[in-house]
Amino acid sequence: MDAAFTEEQHEIRRTLRELLHKHCGPDEVKAAVRTPPGYDERLWRRLAAQLGLPGLALPTAYAGVGCGPTELALACEETGRAVLPSPLIATAALAAPLILALGSERQRAELLPPLATGELTGTLAVPGGRLATALALTGANDGDWAGGGRAGGIQARRVAPEGAAAGPEGGGWRLYGEAGQVLNGHTAEVLVVAAHTGGFARSRTLLFLVRADAVGPADTAGRAEAQVRGEGPAGLRGLLRTRQTALDETRPQARLELRDVPAELLGEGAGEDEWGGDGAAVARALAATGAVAAAALAAEAVGAADTALARTVAYVREREQFGRPIGSFQAVQHRLADLYVTLQAARSAVYYAAWSAGRGGSGQHTAAPYGPHGTAEPGVAALALAQALEALRAVAAEAVQLHGGIGFTWEHEAHLYFKRAACDELLLGPVHRLRARAAEEAGLFPGGAGAVDGGAPAGAARPTGVPATDRAREAVDA
Repeated sequence: MDAAFTEEQHEIRRTLRELLHKHCGPDEVKAAVRTPPGYDERLWRRLAAQLGLPGLALPTAYAGVGCGPTELALACEETGRAVLPSPLIATAALAAPLILALGSERQRAELLPPLATGELTGTLAVPGGRLATALALTGANDGDWAGGGRAGGIQARRVAPEGAAAGPEGGGWRLYGEAGQVLNGHTAEVLVVAAHTGGFARSRTLLFLVRADAVGPADTAGRAEAQVRGEGPAGLRGLLRTRQTALDETRPQARLELRDVPAELLGEGAGEDEWGGDGAAVARALAATGAVAAAALAAEAVGAADTALARTVAYVREREQFGRPIGSFQAVQHRLADLYVTLQAARSAVYYAAWSAGRGGSGQHTAAPYGPHGTAEPGVAALALAQALEALRAVAAEAVQLHGGIGFTWEHEAHLYFKRAACDELLLGPVHRLRARAAEEAGLFPGGAGAVDGGAPAGAARPTGVPATDRAREAVDA
């Protein structure tokens, strides 16, 4: 690993930092989150047009910049500094990598260029609020986390083409169910939806494409009704999108209700049998995407923590008590020094996780989002995310504390970082489960790395009693 950044990488950071410093201050952030989309659409288009931000880690063949997860993480660190409300994580770290990894050539050519240029935004919809599990960050993603036939999931079924008899072969797909806490789900035009299919005998989880901007027949009344209720823009018949109230308004989330919504299998038959696509390939692609998304989210956390710490240091230098700046007191200095060390350790972990996720290919089209499946070092992404989230939580809490009485007012900018810290851990955490999963993948406990179906390593006796994951979590918590 070469720890030095290239001149191109430094230029990405400098340009993005200067642009966000001019157009994304605390007042602009608070104004943007109160708009219907939840972000400044004009600024997003500018970031896409001038910097190619959403296509930073996509191949040039699909109108991307041709970089990789490292450059995406550096960009996310800068957006985190400004607490930028945008669909960057949802589009560039979740939807686009999955389309690149699993989509057919027609799907890639049709969707990736407009996603890379900012004309469209995308997101990943996972039912039951189990995004972290789907991305293999807090547990194995080979289970029935997409529903498994139970209430609350999303079910996919085949429909026969017009004039043909119903059956498993041919035709399209229909999705029925709901998903909550979907990042930017109320505005994304391209939805990558995880759904359960195959019934009990051939149960599997597959990914489907839903074009939310497609207008179905006789849908005018539905759009008007959605606007009256203050919900997201309705377009596709049977799809109801409602923006949810969130503690962190800079990460807008939505609830999706799908009622026989037409969908397209991601991959269009690659590895398909009569009941759908290859569930194992989907699980591998989700895990590879999880490594990239974890590095990107961790980078945003490090950027936010860095700005919160810098603002706190500036404040304690100015705030006087007992005739001297409070920053001159040794107790305050020790607290800030501890935060600085924690932050720098998290930054190093994030950079390594981004490098690990991207090794094996940068910006070139391969079978996986950014290189062959399994190139990321096991456990690195989850561990880096845990360390970054802990750093942001510690820095944000101390920022509120050291700002004194004004820091406790809800309107103060310190709460932007405090709320970001709390909600990011809910999004892809919690921290103790991230650490437990990293320990399990790295083989620190019996039944960890190299295990078959989450059990003992191949050729070894399966331990009895407490499952391996639970033993790992207990050891980490201890």
